[in-house]
Amino acid sequence: MTLTRDMTPADLDAVSKLAEQLVLLHHAWDRTRFFTTPDVAAGYRRFFASQLGTEGVMLLTAEVDGVVAGYLYGTLESRDWAKLLDAHGAVHDVFVSADHRRRGVAQALMNEARARFEKQGARQVVLYSAASNVEGQTLFKQLGFRPTMVEMTLDLGK
Repeated sequence: MTLTRDMTPADLDAVSKLAEQLVLLHHAWDRTRFFTTPDVAAGYRRFFASQLGTEGVMLLTAEVDGVVAGYLYGTLESRDWAKLLDAHGAVHDVFVSADHRRRGVAQALMNEARARFEKQGARQVVLYSAASNVEGQTLFKQLGFRPTMVEMTLDLGK
């Protein structure tokens, strides 16, 4: 059974390693679009530590049998004129370890985030997905998300 809960300082080591896997996966999909650094896990650990308890920030952990199996990072966003988005919930990261995939962990994290965003007054939840992330996009569509934008990248200086 999957338990979703607020992330705590005790989760930071495990979650930062998962975040590093997420970054490396994106980087493998497109090395010019997604950057990486020598110690991604340490950077994420510092970043998430700075975000714990911050108003409008959602840091969720999914546990399976007492093991951190995944995490979700989201924020409550105000109206954004540049993106033509009204106030909304934004999911920035959702990642599940390879050992726990296809067991409903990501779905549990997303459902918890949706419920929390709705309780906070969000009328929409928005996320971006790498073009290569077909598996994730399938889940997002099953959860009721619909495609609305396509990011396009032009590499300069080549």
